[in-house]
Amino acid sequence: MRLERVELFVLRLPLKRAYETSGARETHMTRVLCRVESEGAVGWGESVAGESPWYSGETPATVLYALEEFILPELFKADLADATDVSRTLGWIREHRMAKATVEMAVWDLFAKRANVPLAKLLGGTRDRILCGVAIGIQPSVEALLDTIRRELEGGYLRVKLKIKPGLEVEIAEATRKAFGDLPFMLDANSAYTLADVDLFKRIDPTRPMMIEQPLAYDDLIDHAALGRAIATPICLDESIHSADDARKAIAIGATKIVNIKAGRVGGLASAKRVHDVCADQGVPVWCGGMLEMGIGRAHNVHLASLPNFRLPGDVSASARYFETEIIGEPFTVERDGTMRVPKGPGIGVTVLEERIRKLAVQRKELRPGRA
Repeated sequence: MRLERVELFVLRLPLKRAYETSGARETHMTRVLCRVESEGAVGWGESVAGESPWYSGETPATVLYALEEFILPELFKADLADATDVSRTLGWIREHRMAKATVEMAVWDLFAKRANVPLAKLLGGTRDRILCGVAIGIQPSVEALLDTIRRELEGGYLRVKLKIKPGLEVEIAEATRKAFGDLPFMLDANSAYTLADVDLFKRIDPTRPMMIEQPLAYDDLIDHAALGRAIATPICLDESIHSADDARKAIAIGATKIVNIKAGRVGGLASAKRVHDVCADQGVPVWCGGMLEMGIGRAHNVHLASLPNFRLPGDVSASARYFETEIIGEPFTVERDGTMRVPKGPGIGVTVLEERIRKLAVQRKELRPGRA
């Protein structure tokens, strides 16, 4: 199969509520959407690069640049036997994982539609429902945070993830455990701490979080292993894991007991599946992280999370939680039992609202073989 036409759309939509982490306070999401065509079939992907390069070095502008200058010209030359050929074809291009994932995931959708099967089946998924948690950004006060947790739990979520930053972590953990005695909660530091903060993490241990996510540097494994030996709370790695090899090494040295998998972070669904398989072989559970995706990216996450080793609730929340404007016809909802249904239709299994996307796009580019 050869790609015949690719369209790139840049959308910038306001969030219902500002989302604050230790790295940034975000009020809008800018996403590059990718539409690929071949032999009458269409597939869709969505970038997860943030507006500023605090989580990774990529932004919507770098995604567009990498796609136009290197990635799509390479793919237009390729004869793709299956979706995994995309990652093999692009393997020589270093970094730019979010840009690669934008089109790679669209090609997975395309192949699943050509085969007339749900994306989950093409990936090897085994569930018709996935487990849902929710991520809560830093709130104006601890009282406001507790109110937000209560509201989210009423929505059926099975666990909550709480963003923390220096000076606002022990108090959050203690207040949460006091208010919600049996609640499965986790803390996400987004690389805001160093190994010198080990005593602080020991103070968190008695509150019994499920895990603490990426407490130390975004590219570190060694210090996380040292921290893991010093505290009782399990460490989960996010930013430090870019490949199956990273996961293998992190597990081998004891840097992580749990892995957060984000397809965009690791370069696409094929790479995400390889990370999943390495972790499964080592008995390490994984969960699906979120990047405040719009509907297309959210759909891909739902299908990915149907794989068997996604044993913990992920950050795949309801569509209506983040955006007033929806770009898919069947928004995702959370059932009262804390699960979300995996779409059964071909590909990502939702209707992409193309006309709405074309109206909302602040940029649009069309590329074809020989003109990329």
